[in-house]
Amino acid sequence: MCVCDDGNPLLRRELGEGGSVVRVRVLVVDDHRIFAESLAAALAAEPDVDVSAAGSGPAALRCLERAAAEGRRFDVLLVDADLGGNVPGERPAVPVQDGNADGLVDGISLVAGVRTAQPGVRTVVLAEKDDPRRAALALQAGASGWVAKDCSLSRLLTVIRGVLRDETHLPPALLTGVLRELTAARKHRTESERLVASLTPREREVLRCMVAGLGRKAVAERLFLSPHTVRTHMQNVLGKLGVHSTLAAVALARRAGVGPAELGPAAGRIDVEESSSA
Repeated sequence: MCVCDDGNPLLRRELGEGGSVVRVRVLVVDDHRIFAESLAAALAAEPDVDVSAAGSGPAALRCLERAAAEGRRFDVLLVDADLGGNVPGERPAVPVQDGNADGLVDGISLVAGVRTAQPGVRTVVLAEKDDPRRAALALQAGASGWVAKDCSLSRLLTVIRGVLRDETHLPPALLTGVLRELTAARKHRTESERLVASLTPREREVLRCMVAGLGRKAVAERLFLSPHTVRTHMQNVLGKLGVHSTLAAVALARRAGVGPAELGPAAGRIDVEESSSA
């Protein structure tokens, strides 16, 4: 077993270097040190498993990046569902830019980040309790499995090897709840997409600026419009989306998959100049 924490990874193999053995590289990510080390030690006892451990989301990302640079990519990530939670007596996760609303890398955010950065890595979420909503969020983020922390080692190994065959693993008791959550989320997203599709191209551009956090004056400067015109567009966006605030419009836009406007120079991006009477 080796440990990757705060920039000091020790990536090595300690078991079975036989060329005929197909080895699985696993990274355990949990901020409960005793649990992480115990699980890593148990997995390391398997002849075909190489395992490392990281104590936070940022440490895990550094470990993944370093392993990829060395040509020793991990195959499976085991992520604590409650990673970054404020547990008494535990050191909090390190704040980073791409975390949740509190600036922390929680388990599901880490899953999404890994899917984007290293899509070949399979992720499995380890949870202390069954939660259909969070399990559905994990699957939507790119996880291949959701298992209980207190499951048997043989069950966990079955899941690890299964996700490498592109299988998805969920506890049977969660299936109905997860399917219900996914169906509701799909319906909600479809309705959000329909509302966004009703916007004009200019209104969609204004919405993307709103998603990027730009205020009315910044949007006006970016799109070469008057503040009055931008105000009119914003009012039209809120009306067509059926919401009453910028925050609600941004939330709906994100559900519909609308990304933020790029915050680089805007010159040359607008084909038609609009007057304040538009």
